[in-house]
Amino acid sequence: MSKDGARRHHGVKAYLRESFLTSAGARPLRILAEYLEPRSRFDQYRIEDTIVFMGSARVVSREAAESEVRAAGSEPARLERARERLAMSRYYEDARELAHRLTDWSKGLKDDSRRFVVCTGGGPGIMEAANRGASEARGLSVGLTISIPVEEFDNRYVTRELSFHFHYFFMRKFWFAYLAKALLVFPGGFGTLDEMFEILTLRQTRKMRKHLAIVLFGADYWNEVIDFDALVRHGTINREDLGLFHRTDSVDEAFGIVTRHLVEHAMTEPGAML
Repeated sequence: MSKDGARRHHGVKAYLRESFLTSAGARPLRILAEYLEPRSRFDQYRIEDTIVFMGSARVVSREAAESEVRAAGSEPARLERARERLAMSRYYEDARELAHRLTDWSKGLKDDSRRFVVCTGGGPGIMEAANRGASEARGLSVGLTISIPVEEFDNRYVTRELSFHFHYFFMRKFWFAYLAKALLVFPGGFGTLDEMFEILTLRQTRKMRKHLAIVLFGADYWNEVIDFDALVRHGTINREDLGLFHRTDSVDEAFGIVTRHLVEHAMTEPGAML
């Protein structure tokens, strides 16, 4: 008892009680936090819209791939795999160059806000390449990482203040889609396909009302992995749906498609519209 006879209480407030915050009952709060906390940081750094790069985390730089080829020696299986990795490394270098050029272009715009900032999933591979290109152009870049049971990685090219870590895949994908004014999809696996098809579906169904340039980079890869024409033949998509995206193998062409689209549709359209 205190001197005045009143009992002092030292309880923990609900919003500080970890056992509650990590419980099933607090799931709505955690979901809301993955919206509000990124929103506050994007506002603080005046990030209105992004150019999103998606692609495999398994693609390595040309330098790393050449090192793997040398280390493989004369072991046939290991050498074959190393040579495959070397061939795929072109996409790392193309993503790096394209992010660099787009960052240079965006920095030259006369705008008080930071427009068309490079955004990735924050991981290795194509993601690292795009963040690296933006960093080498002395620009900001966003990284939206996700908590999954994989080995630790170091993508040091993401702007530290714009590095986010999500628990919920759907909240991470929300932030990919919500701020994007252009999407560049490089060769990738399940995760890349999942993210790409969700955004294509949003555009097809017009749930995403804003203009969005979508470029599938690596025409040979995409033509082999997904037979879009077969979807048309079987009647599961309309032929007009093929107009939702472009396919190219050229950094110059991809740069032209994205910048022309942004000048035509996004320069006077700040913010995001789903």
